[in-house]
Amino acid sequence: MKIAIPTRGTKLDHHFGHCESYTVMTVDDDKNIIGSEVLPATAGCGCKSDIASVLREKGVTIMLAGNMGTGAADILGQHGIEVYRGCSGNVRALAEAFLAGAIADSGSPCAQHEIHHRHGQDYDHHPA
Repeated sequence: MKIAIPTRGTKLDHHFGHCESYTVMTVDDDKNIIGSEVLPATAGCGCKSDIASVLREKGVTIMLAGNMGTGAADILGQHGIEVYRGCSGNVRALAEAFLAGAIADSGSPCAQHEIHHRHGQDYDHHPA
């Protein structure tokens, strides 16, 4: 299994579509993290970039995220990547909590993202 996390430094970046990079962790059958790599983020908002196909090519099946609009969540889902929103904290600790069964999807989309997309605007409203 491979888990992807939008990242800024060693922490989850709460805004999926404008993160610095993605940390991709490889997990063995015993739920041990056996490797990780950092991928630079692609240009553009999460739902308009090609990140879903890039992550799928890497074998990612799980995305642990903070905030994410429904467009991005839908595109990831279409690529076979299950999304868990409402996450936060240190990247490795978050992945370990997920593997221990302690993470559930909040089900809440990024409200500001949804408003801007309904009005056909691009945006950069979340600070780094």
